[in-house]
Amino acid sequence: MKQIAIIGPTASGKSDLSIKLAKNIDAYILSLDSLSVYKEIDIASAKTTMAERDGVRHFGIDLLFPDQNFDVTLYIKIYHECYQAAKNDGKNLIIVGGTSFYLKVLIDGISELPNIDTVTKSKTADSLRDLDQSYKMLQKIDPEYMNHIEPNDKYRIEKALNIYYQTSSTPSEYFASNPPIPTIKDPLPIFNIDIDRAELRERIFKRTVKMIDEGLIDEVAMLERKYTRSPNSMKAIGIAETLDHIDGKYSIESLIEKISINTARLAKRQNTFNGSQFDIIQKDSAKNIESKVLSMF
Repeated sequence: MKQIAIIGPTASGKSDLSIKLAKNIDAYILSLDSLSVYKEIDIASAKTTMAERDGVRHFGIDLLFPDQNFDVTLYIKIYHECYQAAKNDGKNLIIVGGTSFYLKVLIDGISELPNIDTVTKSKTADSLRDLDQSYKMLQKIDPEYMNHIEPNDKYRIEKALNIYYQTSSTPSEYFASNPPIPTIKDPLPIFNIDIDRAELRERIFKRTVKMIDEGLIDEVAMLERKYTRSPNSMKAIGIAETLDHIDGKYSIESLIEKISINTARLAKRQNTFNGSQFDIIQKDSAKNIESKVLSMF
């Protein structure tokens, strides 16, 4: 069994390439996408349809409802399940997607969290009644760690409180004493799709128009009715702008423009991250990556 990773900016053609390769090298696909993990968020996530998957088994898609929290610890569990399934079935594995942070965690590892007892959970719940005060307290005792957490990020503030109350150590102290353990320990070939910036912007615009035509507005309205605007998933690019359109802030034309601009900014951030976070990476066109991967199998 062999495994590779394909990363790159959003709308660069990763999904099409991975499915094409999977059929040629007899592989399963593990999605690296923080939005496709949610059920019912189909158009907004540009999720591949069952027809587009063309019989290739995918993992990491349609696992949670939009109001459920998703973090890297769950992603590691998904990877283990996917890897074992591929191994048992005699398949190869392609890890693909735009949320390369998850791939970084698989390679570099993550610290195991302490077991949280009922006393700590109760104490944390009491503290969370005043989220602002809890944030300020944590920022005072561990400013370095809290500088990466927003004041309204209840999920991560709760995690920091649990660590502090359970271990009597600040999060920074705890993680220093519990270094991360890599999940993928063998060398992993990583291919990064390189695409002309103007071409990528055009692809993003066309995909945005397609999303609108396929019913993005109706999908977001349905999601709002079922889950409200509170979940983190409802703040994703494509959903947030559509909610503003529903509120009357944008025309259809402005909605397309806003989503396209914000998606292009995301693509720029993805390129920056990919270029700085991986020691060994092969950056090339989708066509050349296809040839390189096929030559490996």
